[in-house]
Amino acid sequence: MELEKLNLPGIDSSKRPMVIAGPCSAETEEQVLSTAHSLAAKGIKIFRAGIWKPRTKPGGFEGIGEQGLPWMKRVKEETGMLIATEVATPKHVELALSAGFDLLWIGARTSANPFAMQDLADSLNGVDIPVLVKNPVNPDLELWIGAMERLNNAGIKRLGAIHRGFSSYDKTMYRNLPQWHIPIELRRRYPELPIFSDPSHIGGKRELVAPLCQQAMDLNLDGLIIESHCNPDAAWSDAKQQVTPDILDYILNLLVIRNEKQSTENLAELRKQIDECDNQIIDILSKRMRVAREIGQYKKEHNMTILQTGRYSEILEKRGAQGALCGIGSNCVKNIFEAIHEESVNQQMEIINK
Repeated sequence: MELEKLNLPGIDSSKRPMVIAGPCSAETEEQVLSTAHSLAAKGIKIFRAGIWKPRTKPGGFEGIGEQGLPWMKRVKEETGMLIATEVATPKHVELALSAGFDLLWIGARTSANPFAMQDLADSLNGVDIPVLVKNPVNPDLELWIGAMERLNNAGIKRLGAIHRGFSSYDKTMYRNLPQWHIPIELRRRYPELPIFSDPSHIGGKRELVAPLCQQAMDLNLDGLIIESHCNPDAAWSDAKQQVTPDILDYILNLLVIRNEKQSTENLAELRKQIDECDNQIIDILSKRMRVAREIGQYKKEHNMTILQTGRYSEILEKRGAQGALCGIGSNCVKNIFEAIHEESVNQQMEIINK
């Protein structure tokens, strides 16, 4: 992708974090202006509010629509803040551009749909405006990159990504699992791409916003997009994950911003030890796969099925317990041995199908 800096007027993009804040939804003119003035007084430079709200089921509040556009223009005029909103259709793009929005973002449901993304890209062709793209609902890095590439191919060079977590069927403490390795891989592939974190949608609860902000900064992400409402408990959407401007200011003031440019020379010896461990891991995995192939040969000669579910469950249970005793997270151990088992099955299938 051919990328340029976001270059938002009045915003120092070299200072971390770049903060975008405001209510989940624009509800009333009073609510929008009250929240915006409070945030501006705290030094927030970019105000966000959802004008159109895609909901999981019909019947809920789906945004105030065009009625809210003049309210956002008043925010810009009265506070000097830049204004941002989510767009999901070419019509949204047309209206937002006409209303003078400075930044647009594309939501998780839209970024998961290549047809919708292409429609948006076509509607933005020839427009010079920063666009941030949230990760798709499911943990699919290629789909996320593809969504941004469609915009980039249409001439949008001022691109950014928003990490808002990923849906899961499992019940966890999060509304959407962070799965930090995905934005980390995105950063590895596109080091010039600004990446924002959305702690509101990852956590789903206001008490998780602060620790998630700190984790995002510790991973050297560039910015934060946070839902802030003048009266969160009365919010018409996502009430539990919004914080007041005062609380947001408190959270931001407590953030520790670490120096990513500090020399790592003193880590050389420890990194050498890591390399040695990694080499040993690869060597041990190679030996394990050799044994797996021998098992595959035995199963072939004795007409046995490859998958032995009892044995697989035993491995996951025992290795998980071992990992816990060694201070390794159970999910980490589970993921590692699921990957090892998958490769072992592949190796045995090659033997049996010869």
